[in-house]
Amino acid sequence: MPVPPRPSGGPQSVERALAVLDAVAETGRPVAAKALARRLGCALSTVYHVTGPLLARGYLVRTSDGFAPGPRVPALHRAHQHHHGLAAGTGELLGRIRRATGAEAYHTAYRDGLITVVDTTAPVTDTAHPFTPGPEPRAHATAHGKALLAALPRPLRRRYLAEHGMARFTERTITSAERFEAEARRVREQGFAVSMGEADPAYTCLAVALPDRGDGIVHALSVSLPTADFAHRHGHIRTALARAVPAFPALPES
Repeated sequence: MPVPPRPSGGPQSVERALAVLDAVAETGRPVAAKALARRLGCALSTVYHVTGPLLARGYLVRTSDGFAPGPRVPALHRAHQHHHGLAAGTGELLGRIRRATGAEAYHTAYRDGLITVVDTTAPVTDTAHPFTPGPEPRAHATAHGKALLAALPRPLRRRYLAEHGMARFTERTITSAERFEAEARRVREQGFAVSMGEADPAYTCLAVALPDRGDGIVHALSVSLPTADFAHRHGHIRTALARAVPAFPALPES
């Protein structure tokens, strides 16, 4: 069954190349050209046409079993970390949080008016998981979004909400800027943010923002777990996140 199309708007060739990269990454194993064509709902000739430049540039490699991510992918990840002011070790820290809490862990960041899920312990093949790396379109309804926005000056926070909107995802979603201001005050007072079924009715997430480093980037650590499990685990999770904050890796000052 073909994968559903993702939000687009760019040239068709670019969209197809990105769809191929996503499909190879999400499958978790080498993917044959025929399987890619079926998955993307396109002709086999289109797959070969699109994968040619990706192979030449090192974004894909071709194995005996099919296409797999190429050597340029780790380089992009390192550049991504550097762009967000991070040193190596963020993934290891998220893994420790995952082991300590039994919940999937995330690193998110605010920069230049955008909130991004930078990294997660959730498997890339778990497409049903509510939070995946990339732009965060539901920041006002998530714990990590609340933690990041609460750490911003009020004008930046209001601008973000005005530009990105406050769509309703569940009956619990905060859709009023005034109510969100009250929520931001609560987050700052208690030192953590909670979203109980506000972005996805089945999940609750808890987040803490990291101390300001003066570079215009705000970071947060968070976890998500089934809402049914939250009541008897939230205290332990808050403690684990608080302990992780001082261990958050950052690039040395230049």
